[in-house]
Amino acid sequence: MAEEKKYHAGFVTIIGRPNVGKSTLMNHLIGQKIAITSNKPQTTRHRIQTVYTCEEGQIVFLDTPGIHKAKNKLGEYMDRVAESSIRDVDLVLWLVEPDAYHSENEQQILEQLKSCKLPVILVINKVDKVEKEKVGELLEAFRKEMDFAEIVPVSALKSQNLEELTRLILKHLPEGMPFYDEDTITDQQVRQIASEIIREKVLRCLKDEVPHGVAVAVERMKEKENIWEIDADIICERDSHKGIIIGKKGTMLRTIGTQARTDIEAMLEKKVFLQLFVKVRPGWRDDQSFLKSLGYDPKKISQ
Repeated sequence: MAEEKKYHAGFVTIIGRPNVGKSTLMNHLIGQKIAITSNKPQTTRHRIQTVYTCEEGQIVFLDTPGIHKAKNKLGEYMDRVAESSIRDVDLVLWLVEPDAYHSENEQQILEQLKSCKLPVILVINKVDKVEKEKVGELLEAFRKEMDFAEIVPVSALKSQNLEELTRLILKHLPEGMPFYDEDTITDQQVRQIASEIIREKVLRCLKDEVPHGVAVAVERMKEKENIWEIDADIICERDSHKGIIIGKKGTMLRTIGTQARTDIEAMLEKKVFLQLFVKVRPGWRDDQSFLKSLGYDPKKISQ
């Protein structure tokens, strides 16, 4: 008689310094884009929860902002989100890059993990960009620092070794029933995902022209028979930034809108009429009440 397969289910947080590829890894692990990505650090601001379900088990991933030294109220919120995510989970995925060993940020995270008393899988990302010898040296260096549950080299962007990573994650999760039905992908609200898609296009289209002082607020989202109507504000800190976002004769804003609309239509599986407005709000990243209105509320972070 064949041995019955055991079902494993649990919560897994993905941590690491900014721009190490946490959102890209999570998107590729679940096979669907939920978290926005860009080549700029601190792209993720909220804790994003996604669900991967297969015959062997269920993994509930928590993608978090990169751990960094906060420079404003928004940064403080992001750090609290990242640090709180280590509590009340079953497993930690610590994502690093091949050149990360001597980084001050990595050493700070390492000290936190040593005291968290949870199994930790060290995931070395972007290994396709370096020689195998360098990856091997990094493996040995980290093994001397901490007793990791596993050390797994991957390329999140190219989906290299992700099946093996998924297998090892399930191996270290407790036996138990699934927390969500098999069709659940994320706990994110549609309005929030839409606002994040728009913000991603702002970051990607503007590159280094406008810093991270940009937020997006969806003010109206109404579903009609054949179309979704969405009005959203792009909020920046300076008049000069507003001009850059709009562009000459509105060309940049139209480009942002077109790219965002395409992704939102793919998500909603329906046509979208998207209107974007650019508003200036100086110092919004240090305005606690305004941050709360955007969903960055420290009281909502799980204790």
